Amino acid sequence: MIIIVTGMPGSGKSKIVWEFARRGIPHVSMGDVVREEAERRGIPKTKEGMAKVSIRLRQELGQNAVAKLTVPKVRELLEKHRVVIIDGVRSLDEIGTFRSAFPDEEIVIFAVHTPPRQRFKRLRERGRSDDPQSWEDFEERDWKELKFGIGNVIAMADYMIVNDGPKEEYEKKVKELVERILAEH
Repeated sequence: MIIIVTGMPGSGKSKIVWEFARRGIPHVSMGDVVREEAERRGIPKTKEGMAKVSIRLRQELGQNAVAKLTVPKVRELLEKHRVVIIDGVRSLDEIGTFRSAFPDEEIVIFAVHTPPRQRFKRLRERGRSDDPQSWEDFEERDWKELKFGIGNVIAMADYMIVNDGPKEEYEKKVKELVERILAEH
C-alpha cells in the first residue's frame, strides 16, 4: 500500500509522516527529491534555486517529473515494506504517475488543511532556506502550489484532517487517523 500525504506548505504533513515512521513505515519526500536534484546540479537550495530546479525538471521530464524521480525510491522501499509513505504530491498528474507505476498497490491519499496565517507562522519558525521570508513570498508560493494542482489532490483525499487548533489536539487527531488507516487497510 502507498499512502500519499498532501497539503499546502506548513500544514503539518511532517507530523503525519512522523506518526507513520514511529510504526516503522518508511517514507519518500518529494521535496527531498527536488533538493537532491538541486545538489546534484550544483544549484543553491534557495527559494530561487529550488524554483529553477523545479522548472527545469518539468521542462526535461514533463509536469510529473518529480513523481517520475520518486518512483524508483518507492519501488525499492516496497520490496522490503508492505506500506510506504510519499510526502509532497502536488498534482493529479503525479497521482497518475504513481497509479501507473504501481498498478497492484492500493493508493490512499491523506490530506491536511491548515489556515494560511498559521502555515505562514510555522514556515517562518521552521527556517528552511527555501521558506518564505515575507507574507508576499508566502502568497506567491501558495499560488505556485495551487497552479501545480495541489488543491485537486486535496479534494480527492480519502482522509482529511483540519489542523487549526492546539498542537496537542492535532497530534491526537493524527495518531487516531493513522491507527484507523492502518487498521482499515
